[in-house]
Amino acid sequence: MKLILNTLTLFAVLASPVASAVEYRTVLPAQSAIGFDYSQMGVSIKGGFKRFVAQLVFDPVKPEGARAQIDIDLASIDAGSSEADEESAGRLWFNRSVYPRAQFVSSQIRPLGNNRYEMRGTLTLKGRSRELVVPVTFSQGKTAATFDGSFILKRLDFGIGEGMWADVATVANEVQVTFRIVATGK
Repeated sequence: MKLILNTLTLFAVLASPVASAVEYRTVLPAQSAIGFDYSQMGVSIKGGFKRFVAQLVFDPVKPEGARAQIDIDLASIDAGSSEADEESAGRLWFNRSVYPRAQFVSSQIRPLGNNRYEMRGTLTLKGRSRELVVPVTFSQGKTAATFDGSFILKRLDFGIGEGMWADVATVANEVQVTFRIVATGK
């Protein structure tokens, strides 16, 4: 009788669905996005970047081992108008001839519960580096996972909009950055 119970238990364990850990590594650029919202003379304007490369390693079972790096091509900006796009290239804004990209590199990912995480890392923009803490929400689908987050970037901390553009009454200092990174597992 004991042998039959042990055999039935073994079959039940083998037949039950086992949650397998998936490590997400392959970013799907066409489904991913980086955007921003800012205010110019009291008018809210949406923008984004069309080209960026994201490298990601994330295992929801072992989030402490996760890492991310995002490199943004600043020339791919859509700042709401062609005039704003051209102005952003100049020395007072991104100074793209000297600093053609922005980069974020994570240093720590901490689980907060309910598929929410805190990602710490360094953002380097226009030659200046600042530590950031970014809240991220993880959503696991059948074939891919989505990482959504947002944070406030203070543009003057990075020398974005210097000289006559430093007046925050003209262009607000706070820029709401949002991102969605979609990745598949290996």
